[in-house]
Amino acid sequence: MPNIYITSSCVINDHVVYKNNKKVFENKHANLPEFLLAAYDNLEIKYPKFYKMDNLSKLGWLAAENLLKENFIKENYKPDDVGIVLSNANSSLDADLKYLETVKDFPSPSLFVYTLPNIVIGEICIKNNFKGENAFFVFEQFDANFIKQYVSNLVINNILQTCICGWVDVIGENYKAALFLIEKNSNPNATDFTTENINNIYQQHNG
Repeated sequence: MPNIYITSSCVINDHVVYKNNKKVFENKHANLPEFLLAAYDNLEIKYPKFYKMDNLSKLGWLAAENLLKENFIKENYKPDDVGIVLSNANSSLDADLKYLETVKDFPSPSLFVYTLPNIVIGEICIKNNFKGENAFFVFEQFDANFIKQYVSNLVINNILQTCICGWVDVIGENYKAALFLIEKNSNPNATDFTTENINNIYQQHNG
């Protein structure tokens, strides 16, 4: 059985972005859309499609970009080697409610396309040309043990060589993202891919 490591982590919560447990961006005096835009500007990436995304996709996309920045060697993997496994508690309810409001007048196609939670996975995959196994699960609360077991099975059985996994949830102004980059090769930031380590990173930044 191969060793599996968390080689990078990103948590976004309470208007702060943490990369490998270090604060890399903060904007406490903003609402959620303003914070997400400021965090995007901080990355210094030109990706116009970002502006069209719903808040769930923006949050997950930002967490993924911070997760991969300076830690992920894309050339080491084929597109099919890289998968994404995400979860949350509210599915796409944030976008659903906003779309429902538009139905009273004229349904918004631009909001309708985000009324599925796995769209955030699609946005991350399109940006990075990832084509491996992906899945989105809805739980009442973050389940580190499920993530560990599910992703480990994909990696051990060589369905994936690396995986972005974790939690991305938004409802109104309440939100949290906690993503983990899982690889077979270690690095100076790496820690073992265990339920305990996943929970420790997730709970360390509960706001």
